[in-house]
Amino acid sequence: MAILENISSPDNIKLLKKEELPQLARELRDKIIQTVSRNGGHLASGLGVVDLTVALHYVFDVEKDKFIWDVGHQSYAHKILTGRKDTFDTLRQYKGISGFPKISESKYDSFGAGHASTSISAGLGFAVARDIRKQDYKVVSIIGDGSMTGGLAFEGLQNAGTLSKDMLVILNDNQMFISQKVGILAGYFANLLTATGVNRIEETILKFASKLKFLSFKSIKKIVRRFKTILFPGIMFEEMGFSYVGPIDGHNINQLIDILTKVKDIKGPVLLHVVTKKGKGYKPAEENPTKFHGIGPFDIETGKTVSLKKVTYTEVFSKAIVKLAKDDEKIVAITAAMPDGTGLKEFSKQYPKRFFDVGIDEAHAVTFAAALAAGGLKPVVAIYSTFMQRALDNIIHDVALQNLPVVMMLDRAGIVGEDGPTHHGAFDLSYLKYVPNLTIMAPANETEFQDMFNTALTLKTPSVIRYPRGGGTRVASFHRKFELLEIGKSKLERQGKDACIVCLGNVWKICVEVVDNLKNKGIECALLNMRFLKPFDETAIRDILTYTDKIVTVEENSLIGAMGETVKSVLPGTSAKIYSIGLPDKFIEHGNQNLVRELCGISAENIEKQVLNLLNKNPSSNVLMSE
Repeated sequence: MAILENISSPDNIKLLKKEELPQLARELRDKIIQTVSRNGGHLASGLGVVDLTVALHYVFDVEKDKFIWDVGHQSYAHKILTGRKDTFDTLRQYKGISGFPKISESKYDSFGAGHASTSISAGLGFAVARDIRKQDYKVVSIIGDGSMTGGLAFEGLQNAGTLSKDMLVILNDNQMFISQKVGILAGYFANLLTATGVNRIEETILKFASKLKFLSFKSIKKIVRRFKTILFPGIMFEEMGFSYVGPIDGHNINQLIDILTKVKDIKGPVLLHVVTKKGKGYKPAEENPTKFHGIGPFDIETGKTVSLKKVTYTEVFSKAIVKLAKDDEKIVAITAAMPDGTGLKEFSKQYPKRFFDVGIDEAHAVTFAAALAAGGLKPVVAIYSTFMQRALDNIIHDVALQNLPVVMMLDRAGIVGEDGPTHHGAFDLSYLKYVPNLTIMAPANETEFQDMFNTALTLKTPSVIRYPRGGGTRVASFHRKFELLEIGKSKLERQGKDACIVCLGNVWKICVEVVDNLKNKGIECALLNMRFLKPFDETAIRDILTYTDKIVTVEENSLIGAMGETVKSVLPGTSAKIYSIGLPDKFIEHGNQNLVRELCGISAENIEKQVLNLLNKNPSSNVLMSE
């Protein structure tokens, strides 16, 4: 890598000749592809924005200017160019480089981002802080067209237009949303806009028109505005107070440098519309950008990934909803820009009129579902646990308060692994437990998962099912008749008089292993699978004291506010000795799922150790999660 190997800091880029920059972009793409092929990660989006990243670093001074990457999976090239080239091979590995911008990782990461549509609001915040403190730096927010579908992006736009602060918003349009108009004509308009300003053109025409006697000023203004709408596709942004520039080719580095040089000193908010190709430079990613948006390790030559042997919970849900929807035309499915990730792709093919992808707008998805339920349908909202946090207010006010039968499927609950703290579903049990009218379930295995989903669809009240990323314990039968579960009823999986493990969700398989290991050591340990956090089976918890007073609770959620606390609230003032295992009161770093679980004490070894501690048979244990 003749050029990249000499780039050790952002300043080195400015020393390059313009004709060397395309080669730098190629080398960046090669390094990103090589690293992601080994570690997994977000590939297609990062490849598409490489040329823009090079141009940004060439024009702006990243030592003081603020680059704010929306979502963050666009930032791989930025990381390499800002002193992290030699550690980039640790991407998404434990104690390695994060897959997203992280202010604690580098001074060049101005603002962290794991969820979408935040960059414009954050950029405006920096611009206001700069002006209040009388500082001098540029603010650049880079947002993908998918992220622009989020309501927060438009909230940021309207406020930025109102405050009229100097800031640049770059809309990275990978041709999956706003506009595909790019080429010589579009480039001409972009240069025209930067040279004179569309507002100046409009003012000149209106001033001339006001002298005409045969047309009213109002009529002329309407004609001019319609003319602008045809010529300038960014009229919507201009109406919100932005100077719109573009669209321009996001892979023409020289043109990007020219336009960026011109727009960076324009006063007020500016929106630069850049058209890119997702997966640019790697044919498999260009041909299948959805697959390579977020991907595990793969073979570079073929683009093929290592297939999972276990059926995932997502796949189980996918087959279950298709099966149940065949006999129930009231079932409709909603997702927020994640039809593949949530397993609804097949449903969308078989029942296109009953499938709704609302874009990256989780709050709207939930309220939309509430009205669908009020209209007599059976809406199923499939959203990742961490993203559902954004819709908490909608769950409370629009679903739970009105007691509407919306089924909320929370995929990726618990530890998700390499995507880290922005993506771990660590809080859903805690933040949903306190919402009235909700039925909250967590399956121990895939078979139980099918029955829970089937049960949820029969309820006349709202329900939540949370389930983990990846596979469980067994391949679920898709031909069996799904059963109905008794709401709020736990299941005593194993009996024992020495101690009892109380578990909720996917930690069940680890707890079974612990009970078997203890039995081999002559210790009889009961295992209670709670299945429901709400309503909670308090009777089953009190019954534990009829055979033992030693209890270990296990869950893959923050211990604050979740099942462990609930168990203790049922047994106040008793002889019960309770030890709770779960996630600590901190943001969990990225790393392999099983490794992170072990570090949090969610392992067979630690659970067994805590049972032995309660029995005074293994005194000495101090793990991350001890309570």
